[in-house]
Amino acid sequence: MVSATWGGLVARAAFLLSSPNTERASDPIYSRNAHDALAALGNWYNASTGLWTTTGWWNSANCLQVLADSALLDPVGAQALNISHIMASTFSRAPLAPVPAQPAQKRSLSTGTDATLRPPFARRRHHDLKPRNYGGFLNDFYDDEGWWALAWIRSWDFTGDSRYLETAQAIFEDMRNGTDTVCGGGIWWSKERKYKNAIANELYLNVAASLALRVPARKDHYLGIARQQWDWFKKSGMINSKSLINDGLKIQADGTCANNGDRAWSYNQGVVLGGLVELYKATGDKAYLDQAKRIAQAAIALLSDNTGVIREGCEPSNCGGDGTQFKGIFVRNLRYLYTVAPQDAFRRSILVNADSIWEHNRDQGNNWLGVSWSGPVNAGGGPNASTHSSATDVLVAAMAVVA
Repeated sequence: MVSATWGGLVARAAFLLSSPNTERASDPIYSRNAHDALAALGNWYNASTGLWTTTGWWNSANCLQVLADSALLDPVGAQALNISHIMASTFSRAPLAPVPAQPAQKRSLSTGTDATLRPPFARRRHHDLKPRNYGGFLNDFYDDEGWWALAWIRSWDFTGDSRYLETAQAIFEDMRNGTDTVCGGGIWWSKERKYKNAIANELYLNVAASLALRVPARKDHYLGIARQQWDWFKKSGMINSKSLINDGLKIQADGTCANNGDRAWSYNQGVVLGGLVELYKATGDKAYLDQAKRIAQAAIALLSDNTGVIREGCEPSNCGGDGTQFKGIFVRNLRYLYTVAPQDAFRRSILVNADSIWEHNRDQGNNWLGVSWSGPVNAGGGPNASTHSSATDVLVAAMAVVA
């Protein structure tokens, strides 16, 4: 049973009426492809845990978000796929699921720093698992919390279930505890407070701006945080001279911080786009869009091969359980930018990749999608829920831009 207060319904109605997300997809080919891929994603959904198997905790939040995004575009298709039920199941059951007792120590996907990377969920042995030490959708990593906050915000957009928006607000309050004045501001990657990276800070920006649009009673509060966060981020040094965002900051011996020069991962070029789009919607200030367009243009040039297909530098076999998710996040947020600042280059990138995925990166027997969008589908050992949901993000984006 959907729980929604009258005030929450009024807020959601006002948001939807002012949002381009109310557009409906009209192209039957892209709609059909997206629907088939979303149905195939259900192959990995474990109803007893509320999570997707073969992938990790934060990846499951992204699986949920692609469902929510598709549902907003195609409510009839969402009903056929039972997406509202999946949201409710994940909301009630995922917090009870076990997670790794300790994250595995591995060399970072980037070339410059050692970092903690979590291995794919399916590779964890049962005796390595334990319940999380936090309630709800909180854990030791602020970026994980941000992914879940965004997923529940989008789920609220579709259902109006007030529990989802309240959960996103509660998650954000925990994220606020990760901010301090080291490097002049920003949020730490984890509760160990050893690294300030781009993705955690972009998520913090995105969640704050998203809540400013959806919680009228606290708009000034959330908008103030989002503005402050962006002002810090753009001066932090993480955006390099090419308008690309490197992985994070290096804290130097004298306490100052500088761009660590690590790889410009695709998702670091993506989440910031979504945050700037939400800031624009909340303020009407087109300067946010101008910055987003510069990042998007630079990212497409960096990530695309000579056919326009987006590739991650770790492909096909060195992306681990995290890097397989990144590209879809970029394209998802590129689509958000396109809806408010349409450019032919953005639309073309989305459609070229959607076409390549469906033609070259699909197991035609079951519609599973792999990590390499130019194929073959089994490159890197996939498909799995991470590779598949990432590619599905592109198909959903294509469904939107042809509307």
